[in-house]
Amino acid sequence: MKEIVEKSDFIILRNTQEDDLNFVVDSERQPDNAQYVDQWTKEQHRNSLFQEDILHLIVEEKTTNKPVGYVIIGGLTNPNKNIEFRRVVISKKGKGLGRETLKLVKKVAFEQLNAHRLWLDVRHKNQRAQNLYKSEGFIEEGILRECILYNENYESLIVMSILKNEYTNKLNS
Repeated sequence: MKEIVEKSDFIILRNTQEDDLNFVVDSERQPDNAQYVDQWTKEQHRNSLFQEDILHLIVEEKTTNKPVGYVIIGGLTNPNKNIEFRRVVISKKGKGLGRETLKLVKKVAFEQLNAHRLWLDVRHKNQRAQNLYKSEGFIEEGILRECILYNENYESLIVMSILKNEYTNKLNS
């Protein structure tokens, strides 16, 4: 498992530990998060902690050292250096923690994992997340039409990405 500790003025991104898993599962199941992310069992999260292709990280508020979210990054062993930003859940909304987390995820992906491309998919109905990703340099690549079944309805996913040179240019501008 790759050790990660990345900090901003407001948050700390660090490796998820076994004793964080109850927080992770509870956060995922909050109604304002559950409609946007797949639901994993505690065992699925535990197993992901030991997979070399996955980085499971906790987002901590710097002032309290308490978890406020988590992130899953995949594709660490991808030979094409395409890293997938699989999941982000922030339990404290409207405080800028999602933006701070996204900035640190980009930093980890491009500066520590040497990614060429960081990509994600986001549910079509999740306008808030789409706007955040666009404002942080992600480009919409396409739509996977009605590919997720949620509450007896099919939902579409939007695929977005940012390339290393776009990340670097944004840092230098």
